[in-house]
Amino acid sequence: MTSLRELGILIDAKVVGNPEIMIDGVSSLDDGKASTISYLYSKKYEKFIDSTEAAAIVVSDKSFLNNKHGLVVKDPRLAFVKILDYFSEKSDEFIGIDKSAQISTSSKIGTNVNIGPNVVIGEKVFIGDNVTIGANSVIGAQSWIGINSKIYCNVHLYQNSIIGSDCIIHSGVVIGADGFGFISSKDDHVKIPQLGKVVIGNNVEIGANSTIDCGTIGDTTVGDMCKLDNGVQIAHNVSVGKGCLLTAHVTIAGSTKIGEFCAFGGQAGAIDNVTIGDRAVFACYTAVTKDLPGGKMYSGAPAREIQEKNKRDALYFDVKRLKKRLIKIENKLKN
Repeated sequence: MTSLRELGILIDAKVVGNPEIMIDGVSSLDDGKASTISYLYSKKYEKFIDSTEAAAIVVSDKSFLNNKHGLVVKDPRLAFVKILDYFSEKSDEFIGIDKSAQISTSSKIGTNVNIGPNVVIGEKVFIGDNVTIGANSVIGAQSWIGINSKIYCNVHLYQNSIIGSDCIIHSGVVIGADGFGFISSKDDHVKIPQLGKVVIGNNVEIGANSTIDCGTIGDTTVGDMCKLDNGVQIAHNVSVGKGCLLTAHVTIAGSTKIGEFCAFGGQAGAIDNVTIGDRAVFACYTAVTKDLPGGKMYSGAPAREIQEKNKRDALYFDVKRLKKRLIKIENKLKN
Protein backbone atom coordinates (compact mmCIF):
# COMPACT_ATOMS: atom_id res chain seq x y z
CA MET A 1 0.00 0.00 0.00
CA THR A 2 1.26 3.47 -0.85
CA SER A 3 0.05 7.06 -0.78
CA LEU A 4 -1.22 9.04 -3.76
CA ARG A 5 1.64 11.46 -3.19
CA GLU A 6 4.22 8.65 -3.58
CA LEU A 7 2.59 7.46 -6.79
CA GLY A 8 2.66 11.05 -8.03
CA ILE A 9 6.42 11.13 -7.48
CA LEU A 10 6.76 7.76 -9.26
CA ILE A 11 5.12 9.03 -12.47
CA ASP A 12 6.12 12.72 -12.12
CA ALA A 13 2.49 13.84 -11.86
CA LYS A 14 0.58 16.71 -10.28
CA VAL A 15 -1.50 15.50 -7.33
CA VAL A 16 -5.12 16.67 -7.17
CA GLY A 17 -7.06 16.11 -3.95
CA ASN A 18 -5.74 14.46 -0.79
CA PRO A 19 -2.13 13.36 -1.36
CA GLU A 20 -2.20 11.09 1.71
CA ILE A 21 -5.01 8.74 0.66
CA MET A 22 -3.72 5.19 0.52
CA ILE A 23 -3.73 3.07 -2.64
CA ASP A 24 -3.37 -0.72 -2.50
CA GLY A 25 -3.75 -1.70 -6.16
CA VAL A 26 -5.15 -0.91 -9.60
CA SER A 27 -8.52 -1.39 -11.29
CA SER A 28 -10.32 -0.47 -14.50
CA LEU A 29 -12.37 2.72 -14.55
CA ASP A 30 -15.65 0.95 -15.40
CA ASP A 31 -15.14 -1.60 -12.62
CA GLY A 32 -13.27 0.51 -10.09
CA LYS A 33 -12.52 -0.93 -6.67
CA ALA A 34 -12.17 0.99 -3.41
CA SER A 35 -8.59 1.91 -2.44
CA THR A 36 -7.34 1.38 -6.01
CA ILE A 37 -6.17 3.75 -8.72
CA SER A 38 -7.43 3.75 -12.32
CA TYR A 39 -6.79 5.86 -15.41
CA LEU A 40 -8.63 7.58 -18.25
CA TYR A 41 -7.06 7.05 -21.66
CA SER A 42 -10.10 7.28 -23.95
CA LYS A 43 -13.04 9.70 -23.95
CA LYS A 44 -15.49 6.82 -24.27
CA TYR A 45 -14.67 5.87 -20.65
CA GLU A 46 -15.24 9.40 -19.35
CA LYS A 47 -18.82 8.44 -18.49
CA PHE A 48 -17.53 6.12 -15.74
CA ILE A 49 -15.68 8.81 -13.79
CA ASP A 50 -18.69 9.80 -11.66
CA SER A 51 -19.72 6.22 -10.86
CA THR A 52 -16.34 4.56 -10.36
CA GLU A 53 -15.38 3.50 -6.85
CA ALA A 54 -11.67 3.84 -7.56
CA ALA A 55 -10.01 6.08 -4.98
CA ALA A 56 -8.03 8.04 -7.58
CA ILE A 57 -7.70 8.41 -11.35
CA VAL A 58 -4.76 9.20 -13.61
CA VAL A 59 -5.85 11.79 -16.19
CA SER A 60 -4.36 14.18 -18.74
CA ASP A 61 -6.37 17.19 -17.53
CA LYS A 62 -7.61 18.18 -14.07
CA SER A 63 -11.07 18.99 -15.45
CA PHE A 64 -11.76 15.29 -16.06
CA LEU A 65 -11.61 14.49 -12.34
CA ASN A 66 -14.91 16.12 -11.36
CA ASN A 67 -13.64 16.82 -7.81
CA LYS A 68 -12.21 13.32 -7.39
CA HIS A 69 -8.67 12.53 -6.24
CA GLY A 70 -6.19 11.99 -9.01
CA LEU A 71 -2.88 12.44 -10.76
CA VAL A 72 -2.44 14.67 -13.81
CA VAL A 73 0.17 13.70 -16.44
CA LYS A 74 0.69 14.29 -20.15
CA ASP A 75 0.23 10.62 -21.13
CA PRO A 76 -1.95 8.68 -18.62
CA ARG A 77 -1.59 5.40 -20.47
CA LEU A 78 2.20 5.45 -20.42
CA ALA A 79 2.28 6.67 -16.81
CA PHE A 80 -0.08 3.88 -15.74
CA VAL A 81 2.40 1.31 -17.05
CA LYS A 82 4.77 2.44 -14.28
CA ILE A 83 1.99 2.09 -11.71
CA LEU A 84 1.15 -1.41 -12.97
CA ASP A 85 4.80 -2.36 -12.70
CA TYR A 86 4.92 -0.95 -9.16
CA PHE A 87 2.03 -3.11 -8.00
CA SER A 88 3.00 -6.25 -9.93
CA GLU A 89 4.30 -9.25 -8.05
CA LYS A 90 7.95 -9.78 -8.82
CA SER A 91 8.51 -13.08 -7.01
CA ASP A 92 9.85 -15.97 -9.11
CA GLU A 93 8.50 -19.50 -8.82
CA PHE A 94 11.95 -20.72 -7.89
CA ILE A 95 15.30 -19.34 -6.82
CA GLY A 96 18.62 -20.84 -7.83
CA ILE A 97 19.13 -24.02 -9.83
CA ASP A 98 16.71 -26.87 -9.16
CA LYS A 99 18.38 -30.18 -8.38
CA SER A 100 16.39 -31.92 -11.12
CA ALA A 101 17.83 -29.70 -13.87
CA GLN A 102 20.23 -31.47 -16.27
CA ILE A 103 23.04 -29.12 -17.28
CA SER A 104 25.99 -30.10 -19.45
CA THR A 105 29.32 -29.56 -17.75
CA SER A 106 30.55 -27.82 -20.91
CA SER A 107 27.95 -25.06 -20.55
CA LYS A 108 28.65 -21.72 -18.88
CA ILE A 109 26.10 -20.34 -16.42
CA GLY A 110 26.24 -16.72 -15.26
CA THR A 111 25.58 -15.33 -11.79
CA ASN A 112 22.14 -15.00 -10.19
CA VAL A 113 20.62 -17.46 -12.68
CA ASN A 114 17.37 -19.27 -11.84
CA ILE A 115 16.75 -22.63 -13.50
CA GLY A 116 13.52 -24.50 -12.77
CA PRO A 117 12.68 -28.20 -12.38
CA ASN A 118 13.44 -30.63 -15.21
CA VAL A 119 15.21 -28.07 -17.39
CA VAL A 120 17.66 -29.60 -19.88
CA ILE A 121 20.66 -27.54 -21.02
CA GLY A 122 22.80 -29.03 -23.77
CA GLU A 123 26.50 -28.83 -24.50
CA LYS A 124 28.41 -25.55 -24.81
CA VAL A 125 25.42 -23.36 -23.96
CA PHE A 126 26.08 -19.85 -22.63
CA ILE A 127 23.60 -18.32 -20.19
CA GLY A 128 24.19 -14.74 -19.06
CA ASP A 129 23.70 -13.17 -15.64
CA ASN A 130 20.22 -12.77 -14.12
CA VAL A 131 18.56 -15.18 -16.56
CA THR A 132 15.49 -17.20 -15.52
CA ILE A 133 14.55 -20.46 -17.26
CA GLY A 134 11.20 -22.02 -16.39
CA ALA A 135 10.41 -25.66 -15.63
CA ASN A 136 10.60 -28.29 -18.40
CA SER A 137 12.35 -26.01 -20.88
CA VAL A 138 15.03 -27.37 -23.21
CA ILE A 139 18.03 -25.30 -24.31
CA GLY A 140 19.79 -26.94 -27.24
CA ALA A 141 23.54 -27.29 -27.68
CA GLN A 142 25.61 -24.19 -28.41
CA SER A 143 22.71 -21.82 -27.77
CA TRP A 144 23.30 -18.39 -26.23
CA ILE A 145 21.02 -16.43 -23.88
CA GLY A 146 21.85 -12.82 -22.99
CA ILE A 147 21.66 -11.16 -19.58
CA ASN A 148 18.34 -10.42 -17.82
CA SER A 149 16.28 -12.58 -20.18
CA LYS A 150 13.35 -14.64 -18.93
CA ILE A 151 12.38 -17.97 -20.46
CA TYR A 152 9.03 -19.26 -19.18
CA CYS A 153 8.10 -22.92 -18.69
CA ASN A 154 7.96 -25.43 -21.56
CA VAL A 155 10.05 -23.47 -24.06
CA HIS A 156 12.29 -25.27 -26.56
CA LEU A 157 15.35 -23.64 -28.09
CA TYR A 158 16.90 -25.85 -30.75
CA GLN A 159 20.69 -25.95 -31.06
CA ASN A 160 22.57 -22.77 -32.00
CA SER A 161 19.68 -20.47 -31.06
CA ILE A 162 20.80 -16.95 -30.09
CA ILE A 163 18.65 -14.95 -27.64
CA GLY A 164 19.64 -11.37 -26.81
CA SER A 165 19.54 -9.50 -23.51
CA ASP A 166 16.35 -8.41 -21.69
CA CYS A 167 14.15 -10.76 -23.69
CA ILE A 168 10.92 -12.45 -22.56
CA ILE A 169 9.92 -15.77 -24.10
CA HIS A 170 6.54 -17.15 -23.05
CA SER A 171 5.44 -20.75 -22.58
CA GLY A 172 5.15 -23.05 -25.56
CA VAL A 173 7.54 -21.12 -27.80
CA VAL A 174 9.71 -23.18 -30.16
CA ILE A 175 12.75 -21.48 -31.66
CA GLY A 176 14.98 -23.08 -34.27
CA ALA A 177 12.80 -25.89 -35.63
CA ASP A 178 13.29 -26.83 -39.28
CA GLY A 179 11.67 -24.59 -41.84
CA PHE A 180 9.17 -26.06 -44.30
CA GLY A 181 11.56 -26.90 -47.12
CA PHE A 182 10.99 -29.72 -49.62
CA ILE A 183 11.73 -30.41 -53.29
CA SER A 184 8.98 -32.39 -54.97
CA SER A 185 10.28 -34.96 -57.44
CA LYS A 186 7.76 -37.19 -59.18
CA ASP A 187 5.74 -38.70 -56.33
CA ASP A 188 8.22 -37.87 -53.58
CA HIS A 189 9.04 -34.84 -51.40
CA VAL A 190 12.76 -34.55 -50.68
CA LYS A 191 13.56 -32.70 -47.45
CA ILE A 192 15.98 -29.76 -47.70
CA PRO A 193 18.40 -29.76 -44.73
CA GLN A 194 18.08 -26.63 -42.60
CA LEU A 195 21.57 -25.60 -41.50
CA GLY A 196 21.06 -22.01 -40.34
CA LYS A 197 20.07 -20.72 -36.93
CA VAL A 198 17.75 -18.19 -35.28
CA VAL A 199 19.13 -14.90 -33.97
CA ILE A 200 16.88 -12.87 -31.65
CA GLY A 201 17.91 -9.31 -30.76
CA ASN A 202 17.72 -7.48 -27.43
CA ASN A 203 14.53 -6.47 -25.59
CA VAL A 204 12.36 -8.81 -27.67
CA GLU A 205 9.15 -10.39 -26.34
CA ILE A 206 7.76 -13.55 -27.93
CA GLY A 207 4.20 -14.61 -27.07
CA ALA A 208 2.99 -18.05 -26.05
CA ASN A 209 3.04 -20.86 -28.64
CA SER A 210 4.86 -18.80 -31.24
CA THR A 211 7.34 -20.53 -33.56
CA ILE A 212 10.43 -19.21 -35.30
CA ASP A 213 12.14 -21.55 -37.78
CA CYS A 214 15.88 -21.75 -38.35
CA GLY A 215 17.40 -20.66 -41.63
CA THR A 216 18.19 -23.01 -44.48
CA ILE A 217 21.72 -21.72 -45.05
CA GLY A 218 21.64 -18.19 -43.64
CA ASP A 219 19.90 -17.20 -40.40
CA THR A 220 16.39 -16.23 -39.41
CA THR A 221 16.63 -12.90 -37.57
CA VAL A 222 14.34 -10.86 -35.33
CA GLY A 223 15.60 -7.35 -34.56
CA ASP A 224 15.85 -5.47 -31.27
CA MET A 225 12.63 -4.34 -29.55
CA CYS A 226 10.31 -6.55 -31.63
CA LYS A 227 7.13 -7.70 -29.87
CA LEU A 228 5.40 -10.88 -31.02
CA ASP A 229 1.92 -11.80 -29.80
CA ASN A 230 0.72 -15.36 -29.16
CA GLY A 231 0.69 -17.87 -32.00
CA VAL A 232 2.96 -16.02 -34.43
CA GLN A 233 4.81 -18.06 -37.10
CA ILE A 234 8.11 -16.84 -38.57
CA ALA A 235 9.43 -19.11 -41.34
CA HIS A 236 13.01 -19.89 -42.35
CA ASN A 237 15.37 -17.14 -43.51
CA VAL A 238 12.91 -14.36 -42.60
CA SER A 239 14.40 -11.05 -41.48
CA VAL A 240 12.26 -8.92 -39.14
CA GLY A 241 13.60 -5.42 -38.62
CA LYS A 242 13.96 -3.48 -35.38
CA GLY A 243 10.87 -2.52 -33.39
CA CYS A 244 8.22 -4.47 -35.30
CA LEU A 245 4.86 -5.43 -33.78
CA LEU A 246 3.28 -8.74 -34.85
CA THR A 247 -0.10 -9.51 -33.27
CA ALA A 248 -1.86 -12.85 -32.85
CA HIS A 249 -1.56 -15.48 -35.59
CA VAL A 250 0.55 -13.39 -37.95
CA THR A 251 2.34 -15.69 -40.42
CA ILE A 252 5.45 -14.67 -42.34
CA ALA A 253 6.59 -17.07 -45.08
CA GLY A 254 10.19 -17.96 -45.91
CA SER A 255 12.87 -15.46 -46.93
CA THR A 256 10.62 -12.42 -46.55
CA LYS A 257 12.37 -9.25 -45.40
CA ILE A 258 10.46 -6.86 -43.13
CA GLY A 259 11.75 -3.35 -42.48
CA GLU A 260 11.96 -1.55 -39.15
CA PHE A 261 8.95 -0.55 -37.02
CA CYS A 262 6.35 -2.34 -39.13
CA ALA A 263 3.04 -3.43 -37.57
CA PHE A 264 0.86 -6.42 -38.48
CA GLY A 265 -2.73 -6.79 -37.27
CA GLY A 266 -4.18 -10.14 -36.22
CA GLN A 267 -3.97 -12.95 -38.79
CA ALA A 268 -2.18 -10.75 -41.32
CA GLY A 269 0.71 -12.29 -43.18
CA ALA A 270 3.14 -12.29 -46.08
CA ILE A 271 4.01 -14.84 -48.76
CA ASP A 272 7.62 -15.92 -49.30
CA ASN A 273 10.38 -13.80 -50.82
CA VAL A 274 8.76 -10.37 -50.53
CA THR A 275 10.36 -7.20 -49.17
CA ILE A 276 8.46 -4.72 -46.99
CA GLY A 277 9.70 -1.19 -46.31
CA ASP A 278 10.11 0.51 -42.92
CA ARG A 279 7.04 1.59 -40.91
CA ALA A 280 4.47 -0.20 -43.04
CA VAL A 281 1.19 -0.99 -41.24
CA PHE A 282 -1.06 -3.93 -42.13
CA ALA A 283 -4.67 -4.22 -40.99
CA CYS A 284 -6.09 -7.53 -39.70
CA TYR A 285 -6.32 -10.34 -42.30
CA THR A 286 -4.13 -8.48 -44.80
CA ALA A 287 -2.11 -10.68 -47.18
CA VAL A 288 1.13 -9.30 -48.60
CA THR A 289 1.74 -10.88 -52.01
CA LYS A 290 4.39 -8.59 -53.50
CA ASP A 291 7.09 -6.10 -52.48
CA LEU A 292 5.57 -3.06 -50.76
CA PRO A 293 7.07 0.33 -49.82
CA GLY A 294 7.11 1.46 -46.21
CA GLY A 295 5.38 4.37 -44.54
CA LYS A 296 1.89 3.36 -45.69
CA MET A 297 -1.12 1.48 -44.32
CA TYR A 298 -2.38 -1.56 -46.18
CA SER A 299 -5.49 -3.73 -46.09
CA GLY A 300 -7.08 -6.63 -47.96
CA ALA A 301 -5.98 -9.72 -49.84
CA PRO A 302 -3.94 -8.97 -51.82
CA ALA A 303 -2.68 -6.05 -49.76
CA ARG A 304 -3.47 -2.60 -51.16
CA GLU A 305 -3.09 0.88 -49.73
CA ILE A 306 -6.04 1.23 -47.41
CA GLN A 307 -7.54 4.23 -49.27
CA GLU A 308 -7.61 2.21 -52.49
CA LYS A 309 -9.05 -0.80 -50.67
CA ASN A 310 -11.84 1.34 -49.20
CA LYS A 311 -12.65 2.79 -52.63
CA ARG A 312 -12.85 -0.70 -54.12
CA ASP A 313 -15.13 -1.85 -51.32
CA ALA A 314 -17.40 1.18 -51.80
CA LEU A 315 -17.52 0.52 -55.55
CA TYR A 316 -18.41 -3.13 -54.92
CA PHE A 317 -21.39 -2.17 -52.76
CA ASP A 318 -22.49 0.43 -55.32
CA VAL A 319 -22.45 -2.26 -58.01
CA LYS A 320 -24.50 -4.57 -55.79
CA ARG A 321 -27.11 -1.86 -55.31
CA LEU A 322 -27.20 -1.14 -59.04
CA LYS A 323 -27.63 -4.85 -59.76
CA LYS A 324 -30.65 -5.01 -57.45
CA ARG A 325 -32.18 -1.96 -59.13
CA LEU A 326 -31.59 -3.46 -62.58
CA ILE A 327 -33.28 -6.70 -61.54
CA LYS A 328 -36.31 -4.75 -60.32
CA ILE A 329 -36.46 -2.78 -63.58
CA GLU A 330 -36.13 -5.98 -65.66
CA ASN A 331 -38.93 -7.62 -63.68
CA LYS A 332 -41.20 -4.59 -64.23
CA LEU A 333 -40.47 -4.62 -67.98
CA LYS A 334 -41.26 -8.34 -68.18
CA ASN A 335 -44.59 -7.76 -66.49
